[in-house]
Order: sequence, then structure tokens, then C-alpha cells
Amino acid sequence: MCRSTSASRSLLRVLPAALLALAACYTPGRFIWVDDYREPPSLQDEGYVIRKGDKLFIKVWNQRELDTPETLVREDGRITLSLLNDVDAAGMTPPTLARRIEELLKPMVSNPSVTVYVREPKQLEVAVLGEVKSPGMKGLEPGSGVLHALAQAGGFTDYAQPDGIYVLRRQPDSPVPMRIRFDYEAASRTEGKGASFQLRTGDIVVVE
Repeated sequence: MCRSTSASRSLLRVLPAALLALAACYTPGRFIWVDDYREPPSLQDEGYVIRKGDKLFIKVWNQRELDTPETLVREDGRITLSLLNDVDAAGMTPPTLARRIEELLKPMVSNPSVTVYVREPKQLEVAVLGEVKSPGMKGLEPGSGVLHALAQAGGFTDYAQPDGIYVLRRQPDSPVPMRIRFDYEAASRTEGKGASFQLRTGDIVVVE
């Protein structure tokens, strides 16, 4: 049976469907401490991944008329560029997208050289549930960690367990989310990996 405080149960009614499914899987029991957590190999070195809602600057060197100072990654994951119209962007790193644009430009431009800059990243969308004063969906800057999410949620209630903080994170090869445990005191003293752990859109922070 899924565990939830009364506040969390109320919040589940308004969570986006994707996060609702993840939150419904939350049960006490098995977990991994954040110091033992390892990113999947495919994510370790990929760097920033472009997301829907990001604003990009596309620079085509020595072809100023093809520069795109600002383009929005739409909900379909695409951007619109001169000569090329719609180009897939979401899910790529900036260097990967730059190489893709270069390939598309080759029939029209001699030796194109492209750089992609993330002009304005979209905020992370993270849910915070459990023993916090203001549970709900939180908008966080990219690079934010668990402490940022807890601050956005107003901090702990009187019943919170500071060593009972968990992040539910989807796994690429499993329907069961990873349950990553944090110790608040260690993270606040910047000890271990908890202080440098970065949240991702779709994560759910649960405080017991």
C-alpha cells in the first residue's frame, strides 16, 4: 500500500499525471543512500540536456544572417531556424544539436560551423511531499538540490525526520523509481554527495 501523509494525499490530486504515477509508487523500505548513488552510464558525462521551454541562441559562424538570437524549444521538442524550418532539439546536448544543425546546413552553406548556447533554461519542475510546511509543485533553477527544494517548501513541519528525506527518481530501464535517501544535517554541512546532488524535472522529494 502506498504511504502518504494527509497533506500529501491531498496534493496527489493536483500533481501532473506523470508525477502522480511516480508518487503512487512510493513505499517505505528499500532505498539507496545518496553517497552510494551512481548515475546511469548514459547520463554521467552528457552535460546539460536541452528541454522543452528552454530558450536557445544559435550562432552560425561567418553567416550572421543565419544566426538565431533567441528561439524557444516548443512543446513538440522542436525549434524553428532560418533555411531549416523545424529542427528537433529537446533531449540533445548543445554540442549534439550544433552538429545536427551543421549537417542540415551542409547542402546550403560551405563548411558550416555552429554553436548552440542555452540562453535561458526552463525552471525545473519538482514535487515536494510529506512533512513540509508548503507541499506542492516547485519551480527551481537548474542545478538546484534537495536543500533548495526544502526551502521552497517552507522547511520541515514539527513531525519531520531530518534523516528521512528521499528523492524518487525515474530509472530508464525500470518502471520502479529509484529511492535515494538523504541526511539533512550532512547535506547542510556540505558533507558527502548530498550537498552536490542535483535535482531533475520529474523528481519527487518526500520528507517522512
